[in-house]
Amino acid sequence: MLALSMTKIEVDSHPLLALGSFTATLPRPLAELPAPDWLTGLLAADADVPLERGEELRKAVRDLLRHGGHKPTGRGKPSCEYLVRAAEEGTLASINLLVDACNVSSLHGGLPISVVDPDLAHEPYRVGIAGEGTSYVFNPSGQEIRLDGLLCLFDGEGPCANAVKDSQRTKTRAETRRALVVIWGTNAFPEQTERVLAVYRDLLERAGVATEG
Repeated sequence: MLALSMTKIEVDSHPLLALGSFTATLPRPLAELPAPDWLTGLLAADADVPLERGEELRKAVRDLLRHGGHKPTGRGKPSCEYLVRAAEEGTLASINLLVDACNVSSLHGGLPISVVDPDLAHEPYRVGIAGEGTSYVFNPSGQEIRLDGLLCLFDGEGPCANAVKDSQRTKTRAETRRALVVIWGTNAFPEQTERVLAVYRDLLERAGVATEG
């Protein structure tokens, strides 16, 4: 069990998972905290961030998602791979403070990260593999992602986040004051989980956000 600032996540047994997590508390609603220029500048592919990623790490992350039966290719590939492509094409844009810090850490660290608003989710939390026929809406237009065999974060209502696309139901919004962050690390590179977690927390704390975990 992972205890995080009074938030507990039950983690099902998994041979490849090296999960990282922390909680963040904002001083004001998210809409009132614009991402600073120094942070948005780190969304560039060649930005100076103290993290490294490589081909072996990319393969290990795909193996992590493949373990339950998910196919981590095409639209089902890890979110960090989308970020790399967008950054290299110059299309990775700022979204908000929490997500920008997430994207910087994930882009340069090569690990997928989920960000959940715990005021929209419901305890208890659990990490495990989604069953057959499971899905959720992942964007405002109502598009769904099939979750069969995919490692997910579940709350009291069902799956709400994973390493590919997070649920629209629990995503950050203008009113967000707290965040639960999950880093989908692999035990092939356990130290990378700690590095990515440390960088993400540092970015938020530099922007005036308190973190625990």
